[in-house]
Amino acid sequence: MKKWRARFLGISLATAVAAAATLAPGSAAAATGGGGVTVEAMRNDPAMPSVSPAGYDVTIVVFSDYQCPYCRKLHGVLKQVLREDRKIRVVYRDWPIFGPASVEAARTALAVKYQGKHAAFNDALMETPGRIDSQAIQQAVQRAGVDAKRLKSDLATHRAEIDAALGRTAKFADVMDLSGTPALVVGSYLLAGAPEVDALRKAVAMARKPPTGAV
Repeated sequence: MKKWRARFLGISLATAVAAAATLAPGSAAAATGGGGVTVEAMRNDPAMPSVSPAGYDVTIVVFSDYQCPYCRKLHGVLKQVLREDRKIRVVYRDWPIFGPASVEAARTALAVKYQGKHAAFNDALMETPGRIDSQAIQQAVQRAGVDAKRLKSDLATHRAEIDAALGRTAKFADVMDLSGTPALVVGSYLLAGAPEVDALRKAVAMARKPPTGAV
C-alpha cells in the first residue's frame, strides 16, 4: 500500500455500509443479497478470530495482510493499546491482497483458530522480518505450537468456510472503498493506515462518545 498518513477520518461506518445500496448489480453489496453487508455482520462474524475481554465497550475491526509492513507495525501498536486498555475488543479480518503467500497466510490464520492458536500464530507471523513465504508461514506455525497434522486436516475440512470468510471480508472492504491495508474500524469510525499509539488511543476515546458527525 502507499504510505498513508494515519488520520482519523470521522466517517460513520453506518454511512459507508448504507452506500452499498447504491452499488451496481454484481457488486459486493449485490452479492450479499442486501442483508449480509451490515455493521453487525462485520463485527460479529463467528469465523473471524477475536480478542473479546469481559465488559468491552469498543470494538476494533482490523483489515490486514501479513505481507504488509504497515500491518506489522500496527500489530505492535495494537498490542500496546490492548495492554493499557482492557475494554477493547479486536476482530481480525484477514484481507490478503498481496498475492498467493498472503492468501496462504490468511487461510492458515483462520484454520489455526480451530485449535485456539490464532493469537500465538498471529504474533509469530506478524513478528517475522522480511517477506512472507510458505517457509516463513510454516516456521510461524511451529513457533506458535500449532499441531501441523490437525492444521492440514482443518485446512481441508473447513476449506469452504475459510474461503467464504475471506470472501466476506473482501466484500466489506469493497463496500467501504478501502484501497489498501491496514484499515481499522474503531467503533463507528474508519481509520486508514497504521496509526501511532497516541492516534489509536484518540480514535478509541472518540468511539466511546456519541457520534457528532465528521471531525
